[in-house]
Amino acid sequence: MKSTREILLERRTIRKYTSDPVDENLLLDILEMGCRASTTGNMQVYSIIITKESDLKSQLAPLHFNQKMITEAPVILTFCADFNRFNKWCKLRNAEPGYDNFLSFVTAAIDALLVAQTVCIAAESNGLGICYLGTTTYTADKIIEVLKLPKGVIPVTTVTLGWPADNPEQVDRLPLNAVIHNEVYMDYENEDIELYYSEKEDRSDSKQFVKENNKTTLAQVFTDIRYKKADNVHFSNVLLQVLKNQGFFNQ
Repeated sequence: MKSTREILLERRTIRKYTSDPVDENLLLDILEMGCRASTTGNMQVYSIIITKESDLKSQLAPLHFNQKMITEAPVILTFCADFNRFNKWCKLRNAEPGYDNFLSFVTAAIDALLVAQTVCIAAESNGLGICYLGTTTYTADKIIEVLKLPKGVIPVTTVTLGWPADNPEQVDRLPLNAVIHNEVYMDYENEDIELYYSEKEDRSDSKQFVKENNKTTLAQVFTDIRYKKADNVHFSNVLLQVLKNQGFFNQ
């Protein structure tokens, strides 16, 4: 059996899954382990939506830019920031909740992400594969409709889960020195940036990425193709409206 260190250092994103189902007891065990994650004030202001039905997967697919994992993975987990449940408990106990603000959304989003990561580690330790989908916050308004999320609940990330159908290469990571700061933040000089990003830029897959997108640098692929300013502004406005609609913008 692999150690935790081996599992974490060897982990890779799985986008192709077999048709084998994930045993219900195993899934619940993984979720139970995930829900032991740290949480702000022990409030557990998150919820996890399990999606297995093909019809619902088909409705979610275009909201995740039709990535095949959504319809092919046996289990889709949507992790939500959720103050709805906690607010109702407070009111039932003659306590007036004051969680209709941006700080409370951030609190609940952090809780949800901590649980999501812990669920992923638990899943991978059992041989399952996972893939994070960053598209969740882009189309949160539409995901709210499909999953029937009430006021006070906002989806923050989605994870596909199932038995791996392939063993892809690991994606690159910056060297540890690039992300570690001792005691206080030490800003980067140009030579630091050159050093830390050189290995990423020199990879054959990175060079292919640049070539197929008709760019001259890898950074341009990110700024001009993958995460364009116009898209960032648009989806930011969508998310801000979601926060208002779901009751997290009382200033």
